[in-house]
Amino acid sequence: MRRRRIAILISGRGSNSATLMAAARSTEFPGEVVLVMSNRPEAEGLARAREAGIATGVVDHTSYNDRESFDEALHAMLEAHAVDVVCLAGFMRVLTDAFVERWAGRMINIHPSLLPLFRGTKTHQRALDAGVLVHGCTVHFVVPELDAGPIIAQAAIPVVPGDTAEALSARVLAQEHLLYPRALQMVCDGSATLVGERVVFAGSWAPTGSMRSPD
Repeated sequence: MRRRRIAILISGRGSNSATLMAAARSTEFPGEVVLVMSNRPEAEGLARAREAGIATGVVDHTSYNDRESFDEALHAMLEAHAVDVVCLAGFMRVLTDAFVERWAGRMINIHPSLLPLFRGTKTHQRALDAGVLVHGCTVHFVVPELDAGPIIAQAAIPVVPGDTAEALSARVLAQEHLLYPRALQMVCDGSATLVGERVVFAGSWAPTGSMRSPD
């Protein structure tokens, strides 16, 4: 099977992008990271990618008058690098419906909550405010509705007495670094595919650890 060509989109330090790049360095991984791109020229994660010998690109959103023209430039760069799969890793831009639909089934995101709970931002404080006993992270296919795409995998952690948003964030981030590469592998090797509005699991996939099992 041909290794899938992966692009990672970031806006900041890119800690999740670093774990994806590390996983894809293995020749046994079914994909290779060919591009790390940001909407912010100063994003720390770009330097990490360059150090790893991976191509980088910047599409500065402040240079565009509207979301549509920004997304067109983003799409053009992805196509120029013959990208198969797009990973959002702390990419803090809301993409247009047209862009998302172009990449339907080929674009995934990691979100710091157990979706469908706590879509959007400030998820850790919201989890504490809601009094939930379990929190975590989710990898999902991207659809036009924010944080609403079909779920590929989830990891859960307990909320313990005395937890703060910062403490929760750190523990969830550790799970993100484990979960995202495993979920990306499933997408790249075809064991998790988007069919209609749900994820179909096949092939070598089997529920292990904290991975989400199929319905």
